[in-house]
Amino acid sequence: MRTNLAHLLQRTARHHPGLPAVARGDSALHDFASLARRVGRLARGLREGLGLKPDDRVALVMRNCPQYLELLLACWHAGLAAVPVNAKLHPRELEFIFADTAAAACFVTADLAEGVATAARAATGPARIVDVDSADYGRLFADASLSLVERDADAAAWLFYTSGTTGKPKGVVLTQRNLVAATLAYFSDVDHIAAGDAILHAAPMSHGSGLYILPHLARGACQVIPESGAFEPAEIFAAACRWPGLSMFAAPTMVKRLVDFAAEKGADPAGLKTVVYGGGPMYVEDIKRAMAVLGNRFAQIYGQGESPMTITAMDKAAHAVADDAMLASVGRPYLGVEVLVADAAGRPLPPGGIGEILVRGDTVMAGYLNNPEATAKTLAGGWLHTGDMGCFDERGFLTLKDRSKDLIISGGSNIYPREVEEVLLRHPGVAEVSVVGAPDPEWGEIVVAFVVRRPAAAVHEGDLDALCLDHIARFKRPKRYRFVEGLPKNATGKVLKTELRRAL
Repeated sequence: MRTNLAHLLQRTARHHPGLPAVARGDSALHDFASLARRVGRLARGLREGLGLKPDDRVALVMRNCPQYLELLLACWHAGLAAVPVNAKLHPRELEFIFADTAAAACFVTADLAEGVATAARAATGPARIVDVDSADYGRLFADASLSLVERDADAAAWLFYTSGTTGKPKGVVLTQRNLVAATLAYFSDVDHIAAGDAILHAAPMSHGSGLYILPHLARGACQVIPESGAFEPAEIFAAACRWPGLSMFAAPTMVKRLVDFAAEKGADPAGLKTVVYGGGPMYVEDIKRAMAVLGNRFAQIYGQGESPMTITAMDKAAHAVADDAMLASVGRPYLGVEVLVADAAGRPLPPGGIGEILVRGDTVMAGYLNNPEATAKTLAGGWLHTGDMGCFDERGFLTLKDRSKDLIISGGSNIYPREVEEVLLRHPGVAEVSVVGAPDPEWGEIVVAFVVRRPAAAVHEGDLDALCLDHIARFKRPKRYRFVEGLPKNATGKVLKTELRRAL
């Protein structure tokens, strides 16, 4: 099978040439016809101007900006593999990625250029580093368009690096086939996109928001990069007034900020069509409040870098009729994606049985770059072993219990932190909470809760204990509470439980 993701742009440029394709803030920069021409010319610049060859890897160490979009598409158009990199990484982390990918070139935004240059020197590459606001970048558009390079469906398209919280990051190889399958999965299970809609990239384009470029590109929706290049609630509500049918991807922590802003300022969400949330646990009380404040504008996805954004989903229609059990779940498997909850021997468990979540389908990665041992372990038996624990209910909804490494075993009993966190968040004075296990000579582990209070709220240990005793078994309640100003998070908003454990 031969394919190329950049074909999506060519198709849309034929069908909707005059629709806005890329915008910065309120201003449209390119329609689809002009974007297709720019991408074709940039593809030639990559191949002939920089001397890159098919299958070369191109690192993108950039803040969100319009150039991000055209570079991704130009890489694919030219037969190259893109390596979008978290812009918040330390130069030593960049050094590892440059060496692991043998990146032939790197594109940067000016604020990151110094750190990238330091990493490149240490890793003896990439040889070419181009600032996307420089004259050197402009010169890459000097010649005529390059013809679209045919690609094998199993050719690498996007190398996604895991966060590395438990060791060195691993390079997830996502193929042309993987990203086409993920694009189609959006249409089947997440949301409808119409020509003339828009998507706002307020979350990093190196992660989930960047993956949603493709379904919106395929349907003729405008890609809007906020002026700030980041997540600012006031800017988001303003964009919803300017761009009709606006969608966005947000981590649960971002959803909370959006809801808090709307509740405080009375912001009108009318222009905001869909907020797709994922990338971390969304607690029942939080999503119920979000829907009460902003209305039924929410869709949920559960995925990993190894099956990007595509394991299970719950669309707006399901949210509209959801009970608490459904809201606590991560939805049902996508069309064409097999999901299994299995015991330690890989045997499927019945509804209610808690085990590891396994995934199979065209969305699952080809493997880890330069890491055959990790690939064999993670893809054992032809299934992606997610490391997440969960269970199905009788209706087919999957509920996550926790990462297997986050499971707390106290006195021989399994305790899933999320269950405790859900209860503690019922307290009106609790803004955020994260539960971890601490070593204990008698019990093996005890439950410790890190609690962030709402401003000016009075929260006492006795109140939290009483709340737990009203809702969960006594052995599950925290033995210690730590009141903190905030929880440590990575660039995508995930709470770093490893740091919390180190703070015990």
